[in-house]
Amino acid sequence: MRYIPHTQADRQAMLDEIGVSSVERLFDDIPARVTDRFRPLELAPKSEMEVARALEGLASLNAAPREPVSFLGGGIYDHYVPSVVAHLTSRSEFYTAYTPYQPEISQGTLTAMFEFQTLVCELTGMEVANASLYDGATALAEAALMAVRVVGRPRIAVARSLFGHFRRVVDTYAWAAGIEVVEVPYTSAGRLDRSAIPEGVAGLLVQSPNAFGVIEDLGGLKEALGEGLLVVAVHPLSLGVLTPPGECGADVVVGEGQPLGLPASFGGPLLGLFACRERYLRQMPGRIAGRTVDVDGTVGYTMAVATREQHIRRERATSNICTNSALCALTATVYVATLGAEGLRELALLNLNKAHYLAEKAAALPGHSLVFDAPFFNEFVLRLPSEPRRIRSRLAEEGFLVEDPEPLARLGLPRALRLAVTEKRTKEELDRFVRVLGGIR
Repeated sequence: MRYIPHTQADRQAMLDEIGVSSVERLFDDIPARVTDRFRPLELAPKSEMEVARALEGLASLNAAPREPVSFLGGGIYDHYVPSVVAHLTSRSEFYTAYTPYQPEISQGTLTAMFEFQTLVCELTGMEVANASLYDGATALAEAALMAVRVVGRPRIAVARSLFGHFRRVVDTYAWAAGIEVVEVPYTSAGRLDRSAIPEGVAGLLVQSPNAFGVIEDLGGLKEALGEGLLVVAVHPLSLGVLTPPGECGADVVVGEGQPLGLPASFGGPLLGLFACRERYLRQMPGRIAGRTVDVDGTVGYTMAVATREQHIRRERATSNICTNSALCALTATVYVATLGAEGLRELALLNLNKAHYLAEKAAALPGHSLVFDAPFFNEFVLRLPSEPRRIRSRLAEEGFLVEDPEPLARLGLPRALRLAVTEKRTKEELDRFVRVLGGIR
């Protein structure tokens, strides 16, 4: 829809109609501890024509003669999406479908949701999965709330080696819910420091591969937690070659589904994966599609579980999340079905092997080395001989995109870059990157 602004007179007319003197009074039931965190955007009002002209001016500043080679990672990756995915998901019945409250006319949508849940369970080694959440960070935060509901302790442990945006979302949820967050440091190998896991927590949130690309050793973690839930955030493609967390004792598995056929775009829309043990089904947020048969024995699909307050008593509701990322979940379903089990494994191996090739070549450059020697999947952290921002800028001039080093600096690695390698990177691109990196002084 085009942007159609309300005038001040329009807003005042609506306020007069509902008997409120101002927009501020309309929201005065929101606690001050929340509204005090608001910051005005301080944007000057402009017409649509002025905004379009300003954006065109910004776009004209792009001077890349060719598409840059992306080594960006940190949760969103540059993967190849087969054309069949867009061909199927662009069908009008998928684009226009809304929430399936009437199963008799929503069998296609409900079937797609059921298939998505099935593939998530198969990938993660878990028993039940919901029909998606907004993104991986939201899924992890919801898992933290779920752990507190299940165990009954408002205290969770969080690995310091989470992606920064995952951690910020968890912290925000915990702050609003009055949950204490205890940070668990990482070792010199880049893995969770098991000796620092606190006692008496409702759950432990850990990521594998983590923010350093390091694959965590999940064995024995569940036993160390006692009653606490083990929550594992995963890179879904890594499960093509790694043991599913469900087989390592995880109670909840979440993840960012963007690598499953969704373009990186500008960081969205994304897809939250969420799976858990069946005994926690009623504590899981979101919705679940189920398969059944009608009176004639014909297979049909329906909404089996929905734990929002509009479906059940408010005191039993587990989340205010109702809308799932249905089109993104359908995309992931088509993508994984296109690959198949063997294709997914082959894709994972391409990512792993190409990342290790680049890591070996880059670490051999004078002054460069891998920060951690633990196993990694398709992402790793490279120690640099000089200031990383300058190196990043020089790489950009040569057509290579790498991440801002600030997130790593916040994790205690001030002179390092995180590099992600996907199946799209050719040997020529990897070799040229090493040559350019080695030539920066």
